[in-house]
Amino acid sequence: MSLSIAYVSLLALWLAPVFVAVPVAANVVVTTAVILYIACHLSLNQRKQGGAGEQGDGAGVGSDKITAEDAVRFPIVGSGVLFGLFLVFKYLDKDIVNLVFSVYFSLLGTYAIGFVLEPMVSSVLGVDRQSLKSFGPEFNLPLLGPVSLRATWVEALCIVMAAPVAALYFRTKHWLLNNLLGISFALHGIEKMSLGSPKTGMILLAGLFFYDIFWVFGTDKILTGDSVMVTVAKSLDAPIKLLFPKPDNATVTEVYGLAVREFPGASHFSMLGLGDIVIPGLFIALLLRYDAERAGADRTEGPQGSFAKPFFHSNLLAYILGLGTTLYVMETFKAAQPALLYLVPACIGAALLSSAVLGEVSSLFAYDEEEKQGADGQGSEPATAPSVESKKKQ
Repeated sequence: MSLSIAYVSLLALWLAPVFVAVPVAANVVVTTAVILYIACHLSLNQRKQGGAGEQGDGAGVGSDKITAEDAVRFPIVGSGVLFGLFLVFKYLDKDIVNLVFSVYFSLLGTYAIGFVLEPMVSSVLGVDRQSLKSFGPEFNLPLLGPVSLRATWVEALCIVMAAPVAALYFRTKHWLLNNLLGISFALHGIEKMSLGSPKTGMILLAGLFFYDIFWVFGTDKILTGDSVMVTVAKSLDAPIKLLFPKPDNATVTEVYGLAVREFPGASHFSMLGLGDIVIPGLFIALLLRYDAERAGADRTEGPQGSFAKPFFHSNLLAYILGLGTTLYVMETFKAAQPALLYLVPACIGAALLSSAVLGEVSSLFAYDEEEKQGADGQGSEPATAPSVESKKKQ
């Protein structure tokens, strides 16, 4: 499936519930799978642009690498942030808190939507993204550290185009706009961030596996009538989750001769946190880049490259099965489920099984994008992620 077809499919899935009754489970699984397909292929730009950690001047260049130390700290820091949000919503005015977050995420959403638009606008204008120069200031902020406002003229144009959409979200909080911002955040995060190596990815997934279970099940009915995770998810009115309308709760009205379905009230939606998409998505994207390395794919082709993708396909299928299991258990027991409880074993298990079947366990665990970048910079090829052709000669 080409990226163009995937983008059109995602647009159709985004709008479909407005016009037709879409089963929630099918909507969740298919929409998430298409998001991951697009985002993981966009992450191939990291190979085209030099790998994790390298920064450049052109559009879309550079990625942020998550180290093993970051992966270990992530569940701890995440726990502190989550519990802090729980206390904020428990003791402060929810409307004021959500107003602050609405301003923050609307500003971020302007950039995120601009990021999604930028490749399309560049293509329409016939502009080579990599040849563009960026402009704008860079400075340091207390507590936040270095902040860059540099952008190419195409990126600046896209941000201007995105601003009215983010402003409309801020005013209406419509579920379609919430999902547009959420999808943009997911695409941007998976393309731009790198786990660096499968070992780091497995450390992160394993830590968040226990994090998710504890904050959904371990805090049930402690200090509140619901778990900390569920309380924060329901209280925080921000595009950090995708909302999927329940078709039975629709109110149908006629607009310009079309039957339009509306869903008033938060109880008319099922939700999926962006973390349940982005965290496994980073791991799946890493495996797609590993597939590209083992196949000796041309780095300059980026997302348009064609090569065998056994690790990517098996992991994407495992993710779909894990998410389907989550939804089945949730519906059976009528209770919120920690999605990573099912997604983490599915993704790690699929990676290990694929490597065992292909006889590449050691190669998979030896693969490191930072080492690969350094070796390429010296003009030599590392011994990790051997190409399919070289393996056949051995």
